[in-house]
Amino acid sequence: MIALSVNVNKIALLRNSRPGNFPCVLTFAQSCIHLGAHGITIHPRPDERHIRPTDARQLAHLIAPLKDIELNIEGNPFCMPTGKYPGFLALIEDTKPDQCTLVPDSSDQLTSDHGFNLREYETQLVPIINRIKSLGVRTSIFIDPDLEQVRRAARIGADRIELYTGPFAQAWGSELSEQIFLQYLAAAKLAAELGMEVNAGHDLNLQNLKQFASIPELTEVSIGHALTVEAITRGLKDALQAFRSALN
Repeated sequence: MIALSVNVNKIALLRNSRPGNFPCVLTFAQSCIHLGAHGITIHPRPDERHIRPTDARQLAHLIAPLKDIELNIEGNPFCMPTGKYPGFLALIEDTKPDQCTLVPDSSDQLTSDHGFNLREYETQLVPIINRIKSLGVRTSIFIDPDLEQVRRAARIGADRIELYTGPFAQAWGSELSEQIFLQYLAAAKLAAELGMEVNAGHDLNLQNLKQFASIPELTEVSIGHALTVEAITRGLKDALQAFRSALN
């Protein structure tokens, strides 16, 4: 079974557009879990554009005692303390999520748009991965479907990779679609051969998810934007059911 982790960033973004706590990120996450989500994903940024450190701590407290429900915190491991933001690694040490996904986003990015270039960051990431693993937290690295990047991820000790699926989604329905999909198939196969599990995320939706879920090695997907949009139009229960059905 492929696990569905619901990214609740968009709920926090909507909440932050007005004073107060509506919609409540914690309540939305609880509803997702109750309706069958296997986990919750958040991406706390230094600018607190959506998820805040307080959200991360509250969600960690909610999910820690729940059997078979995972909290995945993703972000740039090089983000240092600023304002109310304690720094990414300090937040991981404080919350101890089930999984930490390392993403090379910069402060001026609207959203993640590429994976780590491990040719450049390999040496710097080794002590970070070891530090996270020492907390009992599973590590995942956000990468493009490039075989060299997969090999480097295994070499630095990552437990999983998360394949950046933006190019797959952008090519969906075009002449390049099958060619690009084969790159993801090859990357996932190699990752499994090297002892890593495979996650995926970014711009996956009900139109393209079924094909992507046919990758035999796929363990988990993280979906936020598309699921939130579907929840608005058809209701959260039906949206979650549709995504779980597309996955399995």
